[in-house]
Amino acid sequence: MTSIAVFPGTFDPYTNGHHDIVLKGLRMFDEVIIAVGVNALKTTMFPLEKRLEWIQNVYADEPRVRVKHYEGLTIRFCEKMGAGFILRGLRTVGDFEYEKQIALVNSDQNPDVQSVFVLSEQKYTAVSSTVIRDLIRNGGAYQQYLPKAVSVHEERF
Repeated sequence: MTSIAVFPGTFDPYTNGHHDIVLKGLRMFDEVIIAVGVNALKTTMFPLEKRLEWIQNVYADEPRVRVKHYEGLTIRFCEKMGAGFILRGLRTVGDFEYEKQIALVNSDQNPDVQSVFVLSEQKYTAVSSTVIRDLIRNGGAYQQYLPKAVSVHEERF
């Protein structure tokens, strides 16, 4: 039986921290589906198509990673994809509290899909997509926080 994990997020933009979690996930699971969520209540800096393209470029040579987008509940997407796990990265205690609440609700919705928490490398704990977007908007140095395949310099702000 193949173990499939879904790594959900907005990925606006996709960071080295996200990449780190996927690499750790690939050590535990046969396949990781990076699921770019579309949330009508959330305004993103980068269009969905660009985020999908960047992530696909990062994993162009990794056949065990699929990149998809979805709307609605993550648990329903997991069911649709045949995934038994939700992969989530933790940077801080605050992340744990937030993720724990979601994991408990997901378990109520479908106890066959387990949430797995992976700690971020220490060098990634202080940097979030929110911080990177602020650097980009304000002309700060942000490239060191993104995989090389994520080239936001092409975008117009």
